[in-house]
Amino acid sequence: MPTSFPPSTMRAWQYASTKGGLEKNLKLNPSAPLPTVKPNQNLIQIIAVALNPVDFKPAEIPFAGRFLVPKLATPGIDIAGCIVTPAQGSAFKRGQLVFGGVGTTPCAGGGLAEFGVAQDATLAAIPDGVDLTDAACVCIAGLTAYETIVPRVKKGDRIFINGGSGGTGIFGIQIAKIVGCHVTTTCSTTNVELCKSLGADEVVDYTKGSVVEALKASGGLFDHVVDNVGSDLSLYWRCHEYTKPGAVFLMIAGNLNLDFMMGTTKAKLLPSALGGGRRKMETFFLKPSSKGLEQTGRWMKEGKVRAVFDSKYAFEQAPEAFERLKTGRAKGKIVLDVASKTYRKTWEQ
Repeated sequence: MPTSFPPSTMRAWQYASTKGGLEKNLKLNPSAPLPTVKPNQNLIQIIAVALNPVDFKPAEIPFAGRFLVPKLATPGIDIAGCIVTPAQGSAFKRGQLVFGGVGTTPCAGGGLAEFGVAQDATLAAIPDGVDLTDAACVCIAGLTAYETIVPRVKKGDRIFINGGSGGTGIFGIQIAKIVGCHVTTTCSTTNVELCKSLGADEVVDYTKGSVVEALKASGGLFDHVVDNVGSDLSLYWRCHEYTKPGAVFLMIAGNLNLDFMMGTTKAKLLPSALGGGRRKMETFFLKPSSKGLEQTGRWMKEGKVRAVFDSKYAFEQAPEAFERLKTGRAKGKIVLDVASKTYRKTWEQ
């Protein structure tokens, strides 16, 4: 343990290249400098960090990736941690447990380190009784689910969530049920029971036939669509067959290749008479909010929302955690333990 707190250096996973894959370039720096803290930022001791596709996908875009992340970058955004130094005027107190998102760049937040920085707007206090590891999973996945559903539906609406067993879909099913929606989702055979246990009213096994035909046969048109997968644009091009007029097809994820990007551009910009779709497509970019974090935290405390874990890793196993994430087969969240057994001892110094 260091003799003073916070120390002048920290352990941090860093990469300077993504050639061959980000996970193959991650190096654990045992003496990285602590992040520079601006007056409007909180310095946080990170206890747990959850991974998301945004932690590697933008950085791995050929040519463009080098402009999206710092030259020497530390991935990771979603964290649970402990306030070390509150921002000027912040209501947070030294030693307070918080969760949310760290960093100043959206593609390399710095969460895979022992300390990070965050503004008040991207943090919330962890409610009593909520596990730190559960809270670490919320920021990107939980808030994406919250923002793509809660402001866009009303009680009694039928919602289709494509991809119910991934990080965002797991939160989406639960949140949609809380606000009173009828939920239909997709997953593979092995995850059907998981999606049902989270509250899904109908689960479409995409390995057993056409998803569109299953949706058309489901007994009613949908009011809202959230696509957490983004691998099959035919779901959009045919969504007028299973949604109500005025429904929005909200694209959360997608392949970062030219064909997919051209397809989504055509879908969003061209009117239907010129080859565009017959329903409105929107893409979603998350702006973390303390309001959504606080509400999700309350739901977790009340037992209405729970995190689902695919796997948990030690801090030293970051490359292995990314390898698992990049399989695309994770059932729930992938989390790394940074300091769950040591952070309280550190504060007692």
